Amino acid sequence: MLAAEPLVCTESKIGYARVSTGGQKLERQLDALTAAGCRKIFADKKSGKDALRPELKACHAFLDAGDTLVVPALDRYGRSLQDLINMVAELRERGIGFTSLHENLDTTTPGGRLVFHVFAGIAVISSSPIKQGCDLGGQVKDTVFDLAA
Repeated sequence: MLAAEPLVCTESKIGYARVSTGGQKLERQLDALTAAGCRKIFADKKSGKDALRPELKACHAFLDAGDTLVVPALDRYGRSLQDLINMVAELRERGIGFTSLHENLDTTTPGGRLVFHVFAGIAVISSSPIKQGCDLGGQVKDTVFDLAA
């Protein structure tokens, strides 16, 4: 996934913020994104588990090659590590950078890309035992069911 050519981004920063419930406030995230120099900010009031986040969809549609998407924290952007990896890879393919303020992660730099790829590696490694456990759990359930017959 590491590209030989550097990602060239303009100074056009676009922000995305999200809170899970109506009781949570967006102001701190919006302030952080404004302070980071975002010229436009999209914000959802939806659970991170909800794949239907209209402002995130609008944000992705708004982004152009050379832009950088800025989020307050990784958990505000993706629903899981695998979700984050997929979305950031799609941004990269479109020539769009990605920055997370809380984690100080910036995929427009070689070091930031390296750190993000370490995250991707961890996700792949950690998902394998989970899948194996699920497969084993299904086998045990089937065996227990067969024994009861």
